[in-house]
Amino acid sequence: MGILNNLFGNKDSAPIRTALPQELYDSSALELKDIIAPSALKVSPRELSLGDKIVRTFFVISYPRFLAESWFSPIINLDKAFDISIFIHPIETAKILRQFQKKVAEVQSQIQVRADKGLVRDPMLDTAYQDLEDLRDRLQQAQEKLFDVGLYISIYGNTTDELDKAESEIKSILEAKLVYVKPALFQQEQGFNSIAPICTDVLQVHSKLNSSPLSSLFPFISFDLTSEKGILYGVNRHNSSLILFDRFSLENYNSIIFAKSGSGKSYMTKLEILRTLMFDVDVIVIDPEKEYETMTEATGGKYFNISLNSDNHINPFDLPLPGEDESSADVLRSNTIHLVGLFRIMLGGLSPEEDAIIDRAITETYALKDITPESNFTNTEPPLMSDFEMVLGGMQGGESLAQRLTKYTRGTWSGFINQPTSVDINNKFVVFSLRDMEDELKTVAMYIVTHYIWNAVRRVHKKRLLVIDEAWWLMKSEDTASFLLNMAKRGRKYFLGLATITQDVDDFLNSPYGLPIITNSSIQILLKQSPTSMDKLQQTFNLTDEEKYLLLESDVGEGIFFAGLKHVAIKVIRSYTEDQIVTSDPSQILSIKKAKEDLEKAGTNTTTSGQ
Repeated sequence: MGILNNLFGNKDSAPIRTALPQELYDSSALELKDIIAPSALKVSPRELSLGDKIVRTFFVISYPRFLAESWFSPIINLDKAFDISIFIHPIETAKILRQFQKKVAEVQSQIQVRADKGLVRDPMLDTAYQDLEDLRDRLQQAQEKLFDVGLYISIYGNTTDELDKAESEIKSILEAKLVYVKPALFQQEQGFNSIAPICTDVLQVHSKLNSSPLSSLFPFISFDLTSEKGILYGVNRHNSSLILFDRFSLENYNSIIFAKSGSGKSYMTKLEILRTLMFDVDVIVIDPEKEYETMTEATGGKYFNISLNSDNHINPFDLPLPGEDESSADVLRSNTIHLVGLFRIMLGGLSPEEDAIIDRAITETYALKDITPESNFTNTEPPLMSDFEMVLGGMQGGESLAQRLTKYTRGTWSGFINQPTSVDINNKFVVFSLRDMEDELKTVAMYIVTHYIWNAVRRVHKKRLLVIDEAWWLMKSEDTASFLLNMAKRGRKYFLGLATITQDVDDFLNSPYGLPIITNSSIQILLKQSPTSMDKLQQTFNLTDEEKYLLLESDVGEGIFFAGLKHVAIKVIRSYTEDQIVTSDPSQILSIKKAKEDLEKAGTNTTTSGQ
């Protein structure tokens, strides 16, 4: 009855007060402290439990006599979750000078007493006296100031074992530099309040430092690769800063990515392409695995499928228009050299005699179409492979070469190479897919496509990025590897950035052209690696053992990002929309296609019912 009376009231009880709407709203409104506060708090002698996390706070109790520059850098750049607070309290110079005068007199007295007793000189007392006098002079001359400095470190973890491991690592790093720390026993709450960004020094554990050693504590010395302009490559795993870079601001515009299969190299490249397209840069991709088709559709690009049955063809005898600093003879000579290299790949190698015959046959084939070093290439019709075969067959010593060439002109492979050019790369984003090309012809196809792109690049100068995925295909032949190196060296002249991607590290580095391509790439990215190739990569990139293990233990999309002389650990990040565009996960692609089909079906049903 008492409960009912309280709820409904009666004539003997006081009327129930009804809460006003504003009071109800205020009682349920969230404040900032409600959002950032942990779900629970437990204070222990050695740590605090903040919801699911555990935090332990330390303070520095002792420094060596001399602190080297950037001695604190290894701690700041640790790949762990931790907070650091540095409290600096200035001390009045006049007050400290009075204390110094007493201390100097005390030390001097001890030295004199030892001398009167005939004891051996104590180096510690002599050094202390010298340091005190030196510091007193600099304080007096206002060259130095003295400060009470508190340095506190809080580390976070999910378990006590994780905290113990992090504590041991931090202590070993600092003690190697003769800097000693202690946990804030029974003061963890005060330690956490001192670490919180409220500028309150609750622990009050101080050491006296003058200006010079204090400057070595400068905290903003973490590895940083953030420039004023550029695209986002990822997050710096050392300090969670953003890695923003513009490849076209470096000494050359090339990049190279090494990674094992499934480590996220193509995903990272597609993110870079998507972000690069927003900065008035044309992007061309050679795609050996048909990974860029969905992205091409989403961005309105052109997608060319290069195969034996495709309608997309490139005639290797095409001639670009001469540039401002070139003549027709230069272009014709350059293309002849390229064609000799192409035939060397197609025919499985050439002897010196065969090389000379091929060279002469190319010149005569062009002459057949009235193309000479003095010609104007504007309205000329380039010859085809069948024209070359006819010329070669009529030359002394060329019959066997022409016979070997028939499979490209009249045989199974004629549909690919013996046709006029039918592609146009006048678009912001162009992809050449070679997945459906037979493996035996893939190197030939990549060589022809890259040379066609190179001619287009030389003809019109504009910002371009050429992405060659699975570049180890080009490293299998000396001619293709040499051509790739040539583009890496000369691309800057034509505003071209070359992005080389490969998973077969051994094939790439075993080529004599592999290392020069790496050294001609201002941006180098190493993602997760297999143990078999790690030693060679460590030697090539001068990696430390810690960096070696970081690459071996990295997750998908994690690795090391090199730009010039700097390098940091990177983690690739993306938005939801970017992920939907660039994903290569088959299950995710199928779900996206299904959602699109369902949406189209729903739209069709709506239209029908509307009619």
